[in-house]
Amino acid sequence: MGFDMFDIAGSGMHAQRVKMDTISSNIANANSTRNAKGEVEVYKKKEVSFQAVYDTKFKMPELKNTQRLVTDWYSDPELRGSIRVEHEDRIAKGVMVSSVHESKQPFKQVYDPSHPDSDENGFLTLPNVNVVEEMVNLVNASKAYEANAAIANTAKTMISAALGI
Repeated sequence: MGFDMFDIAGSGMHAQRVKMDTISSNIANANSTRNAKGEVEVYKKKEVSFQAVYDTKFKMPELKNTQRLVTDWYSDPELRGSIRVEHEDRIAKGVMVSSVHESKQPFKQVYDPSHPDSDENGFLTLPNVNVVEEMVNLVNASKAYEANAAIANTAKTMISAALGI
């Protein structure tokens, strides 16, 4: 039994923590019409994308006079990218945050001519954040974080029992 389960659970916990932080930022800025400098700039909702990190045994090819470059990077066309081979000829497993990017959803327009940031027609542009949707996403991310923590605790219990501690 290896310690890969800790890598998997740890990467899942990290990914969900990033997602929870991003969602918290979205909720905190749900009505923000200005940036930190006080300039009119509507907050843009952030979204987190994950990418699976695949597990496979990978042996480095023998170096022969092939005139080809051999590196510790492996590319797979189905993955649409490269994955890094770690020590002991294995690839780290789990999940990783591939990006935190701005949402492409349109901003909300609300008629509020009394607001200082309204345009000349009285419309106020608000962030593209739906607080109810964000709260549901936050609960889901929290549950996923808890599930990964439970995996790590179960693995610890199994290893302790196996060692007779």
